[in-house]
Amino acid sequence: MKNIQLSGLVLVVIGSFLPLVHVPVIGNWNYWKLDHYLAIACWIFAACAVFGIVNNSAKVVRFFGILLILLFAFTLVAVKMQSLEYFSFLPFKSWREAFAGVVKLKWGWVVEFLGAFLMVFAVGRKKINQRTQI
Repeated sequence: MKNIQLSGLVLVVIGSFLPLVHVPVIGNWNYWKLDHYLAIACWIFAACAVFGIVNNSAKVVRFFGILLILLFAFTLVAVKMQSLEYFSFLPFKSWREAFAGVVKLKWGWVVEFLGAFLMVFAVGRKKINQRTQI
């Protein structure tokens, strides 16, 4: 199960460098271009998960996997809220929503969430296998 957890961790780290948001005219943004602090938090959580994987601590890996999922969900909500706020100068709400809709989420999010879910659910399988061997 360590291999599955490590592969999930690698997906999370690689996913942070993949395109996550597409802004017209500007281009694709990864986690670092979205927000430096969120990117650093993602990498710190990933480093803490490595500590849990190396020490065979299922609780630590699951905890930081769940924290990563929450961080990604928070980032998605923040991106949508920020895009609406960015166009707040427009007089009509329908215009704001239309212009905010041009900010598109990219395929990097799939890699991020897949990696975090692998970390969380690989831990669950490990516990089940240990219980059946006893």
